[in-house]
Amino acid sequence: MNLSSEHCNISDWLRLEARVKASVYVVTFSFATSITVIIVTIVSQNQKLRKDLRLVLLCHHLLCISSYCGLGVVFQGMRALMGNSPLLLCWLVFGAQLSVGEGILLTLALMAVNTYLAICCPLKSPSLIDSAKYRIMAGTWVTILFKNVGLFLIEGTDPTRAAIFESVPLCPVILNGMPARVIGMLFLSLLLCVILVSYCLIYQEGKRAGHFNRSNVKARRTVLIHLLQISLHVTPTLLFIGLGKRCGVFFFAVNLVLFGVFAFAQCFNPLVYGLWNRELQSKLYPWLRCHGSCGHERRSRELV
Repeated sequence: MNLSSEHCNISDWLRLEARVKASVYVVTFSFATSITVIIVTIVSQNQKLRKDLRLVLLCHHLLCISSYCGLGVVFQGMRALMGNSPLLLCWLVFGAQLSVGEGILLTLALMAVNTYLAICCPLKSPSLIDSAKYRIMAGTWVTILFKNVGLFLIEGTDPTRAAIFESVPLCPVILNGMPARVIGMLFLSLLLCVILVSYCLIYQEGKRAGHFNRSNVKARRTVLIHLLQISLHVTPTLLFIGLGKRCGVFFFAVNLVLFGVFAFAQCFNPLVYGLWNRELQSKLYPWLRCHGSCGHERRSRELV
C-alpha cells in the first residue's frame, strides 16, 4: 500500500466518507433486498418461471446487488466506527464486495447475450443456452475470483505475515495501485463491450422487423432504458477506478458524487430489470393480493 493511501486513511475526510457511504448502503440494501425477496419468491414458486434463463439470471443479478450493498454496509461501517478490525478481515470483506460488484455487471452482460440469442437466433439459442449456461456462469465467476485473488497477492505483499493479523483502526482500501486499476478498467470495458454489441445487434434486428407497431416501439424504449441504466453503472465505476484514491476535498467530493450515482442505479436496477418484465408483472399483482388477503385473514383470526 502506498503512502498516499496511508495518509488518507488517518484523515477526517475518509471517516466522513465512510459514514456517508455506510448510510447510503443501508438505504440501498433495504430497498434492493425487499424487491429481491419478492422477485426471487415469485420465481421460485412457479415452475415455468424457474426454467426461464432470463429470470434465473435476473435473480442472480439481484442477489449480487443485495450482497454488494450488504457487504458495503459491513465494510464502510467497520471504517466509520474504527472498530480495530484485523487487516485480513478487512481484505476479505472488501474482496467479497469487489467480486459480487463485478458480478453485477457480469450478470448484465450474460442477460444481454441471452436476449440477443433469443431474438436473433431463436432456433439455435435454446439448445445452445441449455447446454452451456452453467459452465459459462461458473467459468466467469472462477475468472473473477482468480483475478481478484491474484491482485490481492500482488498488492498485499508489503505487510508482513504478522501485520496481516494485527488490528487496524481504519480498514485500508487495497487494489489502488496502477496494475489493479488497469486490469479493473480492462475487465469492465470487456463486459461493457459485450453488452453494447449485444444491444446493437438487438436494435438492428428490431429495426429490420419494423418500429411502427406497438411491440417494437416498446422494445426500443426498453433497450434505451437498459442502456441508460448500464451507463449509470459503468461510468461512475470507470471514473472512480481511473481517478484512484487521493487526498483532498475535491477528490472526496467527486468520489461521493460518483458513489451517489452508482447507488442510485442499484436502487432502480430491480425495478428496470425486474418489475419491468411482463411475466413478473402478471405474477406480481396476484402474489401481492394473495399475501395481502392472507395477512388480513391472519390478523382477523388473531383478533377473534
